[in-house]
Amino acid sequence: MRILVVEDEKKIASALKRGLTAEGFTVDVANDGVDGLSKATEFEYDIIVLDILLPLLNGFAVCAKLRERRIWTPILMLTAKLGEYDEAEALDTGADDYLTKPFSFIVLLAHIRALLRRNIQADPTISYKIGSLALDPRLHQVNRDGTVIYLTAREFSVLEYLMRFTDRVVTKREILDQIWDIDYDGDPNIVEVFVRRIRLKIDKPFSCKSIETVRGIGYRLITQELSE
Repeated sequence: MRILVVEDEKKIASALKRGLTAEGFTVDVANDGVDGLSKATEFEYDIIVLDILLPLLNGFAVCAKLRERRIWTPILMLTAKLGEYDEAEALDTGADDYLTKPFSFIVLLAHIRALLRRNIQADPTISYKIGSLALDPRLHQVNRDGTVIYLTAREFSVLEYLMRFTDRVVTKREILDQIWDIDYDGDPNIVEVFVRRIRLKIDKPFSCKSIETVRGIGYRLITQELSE
């Protein structure tokens, strides 16, 4: 799951990124409304955490512009203490939920999880099955031929992304941008490490091959399972 945090108070933004990353989310941060709108338009997110009081473009305007552009990513708006008018305007401009400052991280996390559940329930058909391999985002579960396979949060996200684009080559850069964060400047070979781990879990025990390496480009999850 990928989250965009749009918050101009850098200490708060940094703390949210650390906490959400520890919970298994991929987190991007924007410190003003213009950058937030740009990132939310350019990249695909599962949740946007959006403060109201932002430089350049306030949260209400960001939310309204996203909805005008038919971007329906769930938005959790951060409102002022006892800001009843803020809460009403947040919902009127298209936010899905709001949280009053100050808040605890535990409560923020509960709101995020509730929005994610609501979004998945809105489309109960979201699941992936390729040959004998099945992935269910709602249960955060992977199985092959009925055998449950345990993946870490990051491994699960990489496999889910590959399964979204079956039979299309997905580049390492795409995986890094979607599963890590857009500011990641570490070794891109980290993708190879995770793909290797996933293969050891979903393929090797079942004597099959489902993730194909396209040399110099990236990876493709193939529908025709091959025996090793």
